[in-house]
Formats: sequence, structure tokens, C-alpha cells
Amino acid sequence: MSERESEVELERQYTVPLRVVLGVPRWRRAARAIRFVRAFVARHMKAEEVKIDPKVSEYIWSRGAKKPPRKVKVKAVKYKDGLVRVELA
Repeated sequence: MSERESEVELERQYTVPLRVVLGVPRWRRAARAIRFVRAFVARHMKAEEVKIDPKVSEYIWSRGAKKPPRKVKVKAVKYKDGLVRVELA
């Protein structure tokens, strides 16, 4: 057990709807999706600092900048110091 595991305050799974990013120009969609995931998790977990796992980013960018997936399932873990880590579910 690492130091971080003992400090876990909250752990949840979310399905983040990325339909919102379809309203921005095509070439910006994947980048906007990453920012939306960060904002969504910060809003739902009441956090100020959100770290996104590179695998989540790779999944969103997997079809290129123009065609991100419509939704993504993530696991969010909040630690006592206020940091939230986001991983693929």
C-alpha cells in the first residue's frame, strides 16, 4: 500500500458525455474534450486540481482531433489534499 492509497477520500465512476464538444470547430474537438473532462470531474468531485491519466488522453485522441468519442467512462479518485486523479474505468 502506497502513501497515496491511505489518503483516499472519495472514489467514483462517471460516464462523461462529450457531445458538448461537437459545437466547436472540428480541428479543436479532441483538445476541447480533454478540457471538458477536467471541468466535469472538478465540478462533480468539488476539486480544484485535476490530473488526467495519459491513457484517458490517448483514448480521446485515438481517432484524431476531429472525431473524439461521444462519451468516456472514467474513474475519479479524490485524495485528502484535494487532488483528483482521473483514469479510464
